[in-house]
Amino acid sequence: MKTKIFLPILTILSAVLIVGCDRLNVEPSPSRNLSNESSFSADQNPAPGLTGSLAGVNLGVAGNFVILSKSGITDVYKSDITGDVGSSPITGAALLLSCSEVVGTIYTVDAAGPLPCRVTDATMLTSAVGDMQAAYLDAAGRINPDFIELGAGNIGGLTLTPGLYTWSSALIIPTDIAIAGGPNDVWIFQVAGTMTMSSAVNVTLSGGAQAKNIYWVTAGAVTLGTTSHFEGNILGATGINLQTGASMNGRMLAQTAVTLQMNTVVVPQ
Repeated sequence: MKTKIFLPILTILSAVLIVGCDRLNVEPSPSRNLSNESSFSADQNPAPGLTGSLAGVNLGVAGNFVILSKSGITDVYKSDITGDVGSSPITGAALLLSCSEVVGTIYTVDAAGPLPCRVTDATMLTSAVGDMQAAYLDAAGRINPDFIELGAGNIGGLTLTPGLYTWSSALIIPTDIAIAGGPNDVWIFQVAGTMTMSSAVNVTLSGGAQAKNIYWVTAGAVTLGTTSHFEGNILGATGINLQTGASMNGRMLAQTAVTLQMNTVVVPQ
């Protein structure tokens, strides 16, 4: 009687196993295009170096200044400067801003600076200039740029997203540009030649982008045209020149001279 009971059960189990195996051997479904499914917009999946992953530049003591130069600061009265100003190693006689033009401290290496407000602190200025040069070398030496030769050196009319940019020659800004990104994003612009912004042209920020996180690293002279407006820190290996009425939210850190002509310059917060 037991044998008669087990035989039907074994027959049923065998049938179930055969059906199960057949189901396991069915034709595979068409392959999925994972590259398409994993694609995102630039906002969702930014390229390397964007949205905060690009490290900012450590300005050290130089970051305490709105204008710092090695060869002096010339000025056509009246400029309005908010932030500390300094020049070293050149004598304070080469810093031509007057006390009434600066909301901040004017530092010089000797007693020849503007009176009565100048503060003599050669040691601190030496540290600041050293940090300025180190910051320039750091920023200029960054590798693996996100953007190479953008606009063939003409970025007029463009919106610039966060990242590392590099140009092997001059950069011109003939029309308005926008810098768009979040408050923690970083922009580094490496310019091997000069940088020139035309008169009445504006750099604007959007999306929470902050001027303190923007670095323009220029081997050649920088010229900001008449009544133009600029945003960001300029790390210049040579001179930085603001023409009449130009304004700036940022720092001018020049390894030669800074030229002012009735300008408004505010240190970024």
